[in-house]
Order: sequence, then C-alpha cells, then structure tokens
Amino acid sequence: MDLKEKDLVKLSESLGDYLETIYNEILKKNEAKVTDISNILNVKKASVTGALISLKNKGLINYEPYSSITLTELGKKVAFDIIQKHKVMSEFLENILNLSKEEAIENACKMEHIMSDVMFSRMTKFSVFIQEMCKKDPELKQKILKLYE
Repeated sequence: MDLKEKDLVKLSESLGDYLETIYNEILKKNEAKVTDISNILNVKKASVTGALISLKNKGLINYEPYSSITLTELGKKVAFDIIQKHKVMSEFLENILNLSKEEAIENACKMEHIMSDVMFSRMTKFSVFIQEMCKKDPELKQKILKLYE
C-alpha cells in the first residue's frame, strides 16, 4: 500500500477490529454478514451497522443493508496490513518474549492498532534476526529464556 493511501486511512482500534473480522469472514465463508460480525465481536447489530457505514465512507468496504459485505481493494490492503501486524507481534511476543500464546495474542491485538510502520518494520526485522540467531546458536535461545526467570 502506498503512503498516500495509508495516510488517508486512519482507523480506531474498534474499526480495525471490524475490518479484520470482515476480512477473516470473507476468507472463511466467502462473505461477511452483519449477524456474523455481531456474534464474533459480541456487539449489537446496530453497532455493526454504524461501523460498516464508517468503513464504507472511508472506502474500505462495499456495504448495502441486507446484503453481503465485501472489501474494496484498499480495504483488503488495510485489513491485510492489520493482520500482518497482529501475526508478527504475536509471534514476537510468544517466541522472543516467551509469553503464553493467549497472552501474546491478547497483547498483539492491542499493539497492532498503535504501531507505526517504522516500528512494525523494525520489530519484524528484529524478530527474524533473533530467531535466525537462535537457530544457529541454540544456547542463545536458552540465554534469552533465562532473562525471564
């Protein structure tokens, strides 16, 4: 996604969660519906509708009442970016900081929304670097784990 598009799309944590849910539902079921989003996020349908209108106004989704929700090309890019941040952060927190999978996912979900592109890029590179170093030197992994005792 180019910088210009990204600058235009600023999402709250809540709208990011809606977009991520829509993306995942489309991957699983080839469509996203208000009822499913409401159930997944444990919110009222009226809240979903309000969020969908906001996402539509930002050019991220195609939405008409009583129809399936689809992502625009920009929506796909933004959702994928959010999911990548979540994945990288979860793996970093679990594999490098030795958090439980559940705690890593919970924290990554919060962090993905506030992380700048520069921070994300550097965390990704650092995570890959440390994991590669641990493969080359198994003692390093043990030393890292001892930090957390």
